[in-house]
Parts: sequence; structure tokens; C-alpha cells
Amino acid sequence: MKFRGVGIHYVEKVLNWLHGRLSEKQFLLLSSALVGISAGLAAVILKSFVFFIRHYVVEQNIFTTGFKYLYLLLPILGIAITVFIIRRFFTSIQRGASAILFAIAKKASFLPFSQMYSHLVTSAVTVGFGGSAGLESPIVSTGSAIGSNYAGTYKLNYKDRTLLLACGAAGGIAGAFNAPVAGLLFALEVLLVGVNLTAFIPLLIASASGALTSKIILSEGILLKFSLKQPFDYYNVPYYILLGVLAGFLSLYYVTFFDKTEFVLSKRIKKPLNRLIVGGVLLGFLIAMFPSLFGEGYESIMDLSNNNIALLFKDSVFENYINNKWKVFFFITGTMLLKSVATGLTLGSGGNGGNFAPTLFVGAYLGFAFSFLLKLFGCENIPVTNFTIVAMSGVLAGVFHAPLTGIFLIAEITGGYELMIPLMIVSACSYALVKSFHPDSLDVKRLKKMGAYISEDKDKSILGKIEVEGMIEKNFTTVELDSKLRSIVETIKHSPRNVFPVVNKHGRLLGIIQLDYIREEMFNQDLYDKVIAKELMRKTGTQIELKKDDIFSIMKKFDESGQWNLPVVDEESYVGFLSKSTILTKYRSELRESY
Repeated sequence: MKFRGVGIHYVEKVLNWLHGRLSEKQFLLLSSALVGISAGLAAVILKSFVFFIRHYVVEQNIFTTGFKYLYLLLPILGIAITVFIIRRFFTSIQRGASAILFAIAKKASFLPFSQMYSHLVTSAVTVGFGGSAGLESPIVSTGSAIGSNYAGTYKLNYKDRTLLLACGAAGGIAGAFNAPVAGLLFALEVLLVGVNLTAFIPLLIASASGALTSKIILSEGILLKFSLKQPFDYYNVPYYILLGVLAGFLSLYYVTFFDKTEFVLSKRIKKPLNRLIVGGVLLGFLIAMFPSLFGEGYESIMDLSNNNIALLFKDSVFENYINNKWKVFFFITGTMLLKSVATGLTLGSGGNGGNFAPTLFVGAYLGFAFSFLLKLFGCENIPVTNFTIVAMSGVLAGVFHAPLTGIFLIAEITGGYELMIPLMIVSACSYALVKSFHPDSLDVKRLKKMGAYISEDKDKSILGKIEVEGMIEKNFTTVELDSKLRSIVETIKHSPRNVFPVVNKHGRLLGIIQLDYIREEMFNQDLYDKVIAKELMRKTGTQIELKKDDIFSIMKKFDESGQWNLPVVDEESYVGFLSKSTILTKYRSELRESY
């Protein structure tokens, strides 16, 4: 430990020395390589950890026993251990790309230090023991935290900090699949918006560094890898178009059922123990019927691509159906449709993981089921392996709204670009269909629910970062409804404001008294004890609702009303006033920082 501490100390000294001598651009390029290598190492550690759990803890000690279905208890055990670890050590753990997007939009791209290792531990336990989720989302969270904390250490500005955060995500994806281009495109499509050309070089360096790290250390058996057996035949283009449409509808299905399953478990069932029991039991039941729902599912994807269907039925209650082709088709289809539910159960009951691997899983099963069905109807020349591989790109594009990531990920893991045309067709069709129904991806929808906004429009993205609540001005003196003009005049004497909200005894905003409108009454002392606030006030008209209005609806209210100051209420109770000029000043400040 002492040696390691000394080593880290010398590394920090070297980096500090370089930070002082290199130009800002040179240090950023060096940093992107270091962040990419670190994220690649994180991917290697996580993949190796899960491989160790599956092969040396689970398979050799459980599957070799005489209790055939004992492994069904493993997912609930893994989720229980994960819940314990999170509650005991990582109470602030943040899951999913939506948490990273929220950090970019609302927390100046700062991520917690603990996130650099918390996901490695918790997701490895969840997935290693059979939780039906993926490791890539935790890898992205880990890599992003590495980039964010590295940038924070060297006091880099918001723009560079965001870029290094994305470099960490790119290096993580590149390391997970040995796919540097896919890592680059994932960062651009999912995390960064309005990026300029200067950001490409650091992202390229980070992706290449992460992929190289993975390639040097990881064995091929741990990575998802395919070899093409049949070339692309343009006569199959109509089938690829139909497959793209099906991938789009399946993406919509996946997002809907995953979201609902996770919501019901995590929000409707209040007690963690009850969530664990309900989710774990249901997950075990699904795995008993469809064993390939156990874990990430990459092994079953490889089995599908090699047409080893019998391995998918092993230990299933439907094991005897292997000899009936129609039952095989329905078994494959059922596995495909229930993967989203299994993933929702895993995460909703307290496990840690993501949707990247399940999305590839669902896509592979769609491609195989589709081509298998075509063969049942007499289309013998259908390349089953190609359809299995290409459909993964379509579902990934639809679920994550990331068509380029899907295209190049599959191209890279197949070791060539032979299928580039069908990949483009399927991904484009799926993405276009999903986009017409769901303009926002699942992560962006969740981000909006958290009160943040990220858009390809840079102005909207910057405006979405603004926290309204902190800009509410509360130094306006309130006047009670039955206050006489005499007391109102006294209030005006001691107030720097010329607007006075009128409230009832419960604090409800009823109207506004403006100084400009009561000047005549103020100079007529005969009215001091005859006129009350109720007679002097004007109705508020447009007002801002604190819990309902976001920054965009607030700016719309300013524009439509023509006012520069609007009252803010919280369920009709007066809170304060918001100034349009304050928001614009904050916007200009954020805009300057983004360059």
C-alpha cells in the first residue's frame, strides 16, 4: 500500500509539472489519453470480475452439484448483496446515462468521487450472480466519473471537464467491446450536444486508448465477437427494411415494458426487502422458463449466431420442445419479449446494471426469430447469422436514439464492414420509426423528469442548465388583504421595491399593488383609513408555478405577458418574484463559460 501511495504521488507530481508547462490544448490531449486508458482498465476489471464470478464461483460450485435448479436463487442473492453494499457504503450511487446527463446539465459536469469504483463492485455482483442486466452502463458511469474527477483535480473549466467526462464514457465503451469508433460515437450521440470539431480529437484519443488497453489485457472469450459466414446479398434488402421496422416497434416495446416494470418495483413497493423478494422471485421464475435471461446474455447471442439452438433450451422447463420448429420459434420470441421485464425486475429490485447488453440481446433474438420464421415459410437462402447480427444495431439505435453507435459497434465487433449497407438500412428504419413516436430517448425523458434539459440546440441546452429556484427574489414586502392605506404607505416608506404582493392570512397570493398605480391615493390623506389593500390591488394575471413550470415555460410566460418581473407561487402560496433580466444575465454567464 505504501509503494502504491508513493507511485500515485509521483504520478501526480509529474502531471502537475506537465500541467504547468504544456499548453491548455496539449494538456487536454494528454489527459484524454490518460482518462481513456483508465476507463479501459475499468472495463477490463469489471469484465474480468464478472467472468471470475460466473466461471469460478457460480458454474463450478453450483451447476456441478446435483441440485439442477439451485442457480435460480443466485440472482436474488446477487441483488441482495448489491442492495447491502449500496446501503452500507454507496448511498449516493447514481445509475444510468440520465444521471450523467443531469450532472452535465445541472451540476457543471461534476460526478461523485465514489462513482469511480462503486459501479464496478455493485454491477459485477448483480450481473455475475445472474442479474438480467448489462455492464456497459456501469462502465460508462465509471469512465465518466474518472474523467470528471480528473478534470476537477486540475481545475479545468466546465467545457474541458465535460469533454473529459465524455472521454471517460468513450474509453469505457471502446474498452468493453474493443470498438473505438463506437465509443467515440456513443459519447457524441448520447452525452454531448452541439459539439464542435475540436472535441473530436480528444474523444478519438480516449476511445483508441480504451480499446487498446482492453485488447492488450482481455482475452477474446470475454469480449462479444462475431465472424461473418455469409456476404451481403442485395436481394435481401426488402427483408432488411422489414427487419428495421420490426426493430423500431420492438424498441418501443422494450422501453415501455422496462420502464413500467422498474417503476412498479422501485416506486410502488416501498420497502426494500419486499422489492427484493418480489423482484427476485419473479426473475427466478422467468429464468426457469428461459435460462438465457440469466446474466448479460452474450453467450446466448453467440449461440444464436452459430445456430446452436439446443444450448438455449438447456435447464429450461421447455427443454422437450427443441424438436418442434414452431415451438422453437415461440420460445425464442418469448425470450426476446421477456428480456425487458427481466431487466426491469433486476434493476427495480435493487440491482445495478444497464440496458446496453439487454438491448443487444433483444436485437439478436429478433434477428434470429425473424430469419427463422422466414425459413419456416420456405425462404431457405436467408442468412440467419447476418440477420441476427444486424438486428442488434436496429434495436440499439431505437432504444438509445444512437443509430451511428449501433452501426459502427456491430461493424467493429464483426471485424469488417461487409454488412454496412444492411446495418444502415435497419438502424435508419428503426430510429426513424422510434423518433416519430418517442422524440426523446428513455434517458432524456428521465432527465426531463429530473428538471433538466439537453438539446442539440446549444441555446436551449444552456438555458436548460439554469436553476430558477436560486434566482427567486424574496425581499418584496407583503401586504395583507385588509391592510388600510395608512399602513401601506408606511410599508412603502421602508421598502426599496415598488411592487407589493397582497396575501391573505394563509399566505395565498391574491393580487399586487404597484406604486405607480396608487400615487393619487397616497397623497390623499382623507383616504388613509377608508381604503384597504383589496381595493387598491390588481389581479396578478400571469404567475410562475414553482413546481410545475420549467425554464422554457417561464421564458414563454415572460414573452407572452410582456412583463420583466413575475410573481412565483408554490401551490398558490406566495414565494417571491422572478426577474427576466436575472435569467438573461445568468444565461450570458453560462454562454461565456461554454466557450
